[in-house]
Amino acid sequence: MDIENRRGVLYPERLPEFHRVPAPVEVSEWVTWFWVPEWRLPDGVTIAQEILPFPACNVVVEPAAVSLVGPPTRRSSRVLEGAGWAVGALLRPAAVPALAPDPARLRDSALDLAEPALLNAVTAAMTAPEQPGDARRGAAVAAMTEWLRDTLPEPDADGLLANRLAELLANPAITRVDELAAELHTSTRTLQRIAARSFGLSLHSMIQRRRLQEAAEQLRAHTITETAEGVAAANIAEIAAATGYADHAHFTRDFKAVLGMTPREYRSRARGA
Repeated sequence: MDIENRRGVLYPERLPEFHRVPAPVEVSEWVTWFWVPEWRLPDGVTIAQEILPFPACNVVVEPAAVSLVGPPTRRSSRVLEGAGWAVGALLRPAAVPALAPDPARLRDSALDLAEPALLNAVTAAMTAPEQPGDARRGAAVAAMTEWLRDTLPEPDADGLLANRLAELLANPAITRVDELAAELHTSTRTLQRIAARSFGLSLHSMIQRRRLQEAAEQLRAHTITETAEGVAAANIAEIAAATGYADHAHFTRDFKAVLGMTPREYRSRARGA
């Protein structure tokens, strides 16, 4: 799996079979991509998958339900066992107001959607007998694409601006809110209003999340000698600086607040994952 596909996955080595499907052109203003995990584990075997995703909303179809998953503010965890699958659409901000008029109320939670036709269509696709995996996933994505196209209105001007804002927030070089307004040739107040309407989170928190995603990726990539305390501290300080933090202490505070552990603790766990 390439780095971009695993971004936000805290322990990629634990990830089950995972596929990312590009959004068809007709829904590309509403969907960033579709994602499809599948797993079949031996009896008694479980996998704990921990995620620090970029704060966005998802429509997710699983065997028992369709749900709108709100923007996460912290690390999330799920234990996988047995056999299962999910088909998700990572929504672009322009799609959010039509499904969640107040996305802040969905932070770290989910809303069940009464969409039996969508549930039946995706389930039929994912469980089709004698169909190869690519065909099953393609049919499931086609069913979700049709539902989105029939459900969502065309993006308005605010929605298109929100999409541009999301693209800019994905740039790790952006470390301050005022840089967003300058790049988009608008006011910070306008972007704050757009963020409330289409993200449900503050601009500052979204910049912080991207920086912490980058930091987690770099912590996994760096080789740190466990017994060389000076080397470990130096590497963590370098990562803090590279992700826009003024000092090691501020970086460690933010990292622990969102991930529930210090950078050094995370790096140690990642080595043993």
